Amino acid sequence: MSNYPLPIEKLEEAIGYIFKDKHMLKTALTHSSYAYEQKSHKIICECNERLEFLGDSVLSLVVSEYLFEKFSNKAEGELTKTRASLVCTRSLSSFANKINLGDYLYLGKGEEINGRTNVKILENAFEALLAAIYLDSGSKEIVAKFLIPIVNFEIQTSGSDVNYDYKTTLQQFVQALGNDRIQYFCVNEEGPDHNKTFEVEVKINSNVVGKGKGKTKREAEQFAAKEALILFDVK
Repeated sequence: MSNYPLPIEKLEEAIGYIFKDKHMLKTALTHSSYAYEQKSHKIICECNERLEFLGDSVLSLVVSEYLFEKFSNKAEGELTKTRASLVCTRSLSSFANKINLGDYLYLGKGEEINGRTNVKILENAFEALLAAIYLDSGSKEIVAKFLIPIVNFEIQTSGSDVNYDYKTTLQQFVQALGNDRIQYFCVNEEGPDHNKTFEVEVKINSNVVGKGKGKTKREAEQFAAKEALILFDVK
């Protein structure tokens, strides 16, 4: 028998908010595959898709207000790019992993194999969770209290310009050198499947010029490329 989903009380502890309406929280954690299976057994069960729809807007508003206040010197275009990088699938699934959200999801039998680590399922559930907090508390400030520390950590660890593409800059630099060959190698993976950390090395020809760690291989590659650019003093 599966140990999942874990008790929602542990999730409430992780997010720092206790729900008045526990059903609201369970709905946010219910994937459509689970709801469909329950209906086939004549059990009425609502999935998180409607909450996901609202959560997308709540997320955008809270993040937009935060960036507007934090980066008063940035132009509209820069703020838009930064927000886009923070609300993309990669970032949201990473945010979900920080609270082990996959462990609390109600999934259909077909999704149990990989669903708890599926980035799209995690993204949607995270947005649904934000909507549930907003509706249950009646306050976007309560949402911000949970969300902004996660967003701020992402900005600090990725640099203030979190949308910067270090890999492309490194590729352009290497191409300018001539026939040098650039390659990325994943050299280590740590942690459970739902919350892995990847370590990547980037090599030019056979020389390691940078290392990086991240919650996805792509993120680790970006940090490895960033380290290489620092090594070569490329701005």
